[in-house]
Amino acid sequence: MCLLLLAFGSGIGMADNERDHDRARQALEAGEVLPLRTILERVEREFPGQVVDVELEREHENEHKSGPERWVYKIKLLRNGGALVRLKVDARTGAVIGKKERSGAEHEQREHRRNDRDGGGS
Repeated sequence: MCLLLLAFGSGIGMADNERDHDRARQALEAGEVLPLRTILERVEREFPGQVVDVELEREHENEHKSGPERWVYKIKLLRNGGALVRLKVDARTGAVIGKKERSGAEHEQREHRRNDRDGGGS
């Protein structure tokens, strides 16, 4: 059931999506990744809020796109006060390896600028 919550990008075709789903299931069965439920329980303790998106991806361990790959859960959550937090979690260990946070005020300002630019502002 947890695997059904995984998203693999909006531009991927159905065949690619199924292949990604199969790879994720195999990684879970092989013990390469922790179950999503386990990850979310750990995240909730440190970053309480409402999870709005979860992705499981393979990515290189360094920014040069070389070296070994690892599975990473990318989690977006909305915290009290409207802050949006993006977490990158090592799927094997559950360790948070990256965090970006945007305050609720920053989000509102960005939306206001977007509305003004698109002609839908007040």
